[in-house]
Amino acid sequence: MTIEFTVSDIIPASPQAVYDTWLDSEGHTKMTGSPAHATAKVGESFDAWEGHITGKNLELEPGKRIVQSWRAADYTESDGLSQIEITLDPVEGGTKITLTHSNVPDNQTGHQAGWLSHYFEPMKHYFGGSK
Repeated sequence: MTIEFTVSDIIPASPQAVYDTWLDSEGHTKMTGSPAHATAKVGESFDAWEGHITGKNLELEPGKRIVQSWRAADYTESDGLSQIEITLDPVEGGTKITLTHSNVPDNQTGHQAGWLSHYFEPMKHYFGGSK
């Protein structure tokens, strides 16, 4: 059985800046504070958090949308791949980022909180916000 959830927040940067940083190894590493290898090419693999997270870019719309397969190192072999879809919408004060994580194994209940603490909060600080 799997679960799906959506989280969103406002990031004090343009949609293109958020997109570019997410898909750049150096930017992603600086933004999260943990080693990552990323690329802005469809079909290419990525990893984050010292290889704890792996996946592949499935669909990319520059400055607007990122779709990636996503797998944590502690998924079992039968868990398969989950998927994230990130949409970036310009709003007053920056970008509304909305992340939907689907096909998450139901025993992985910490992912929603993890996106907030390991990505959204660090992103706000990286791009100059303090919320």
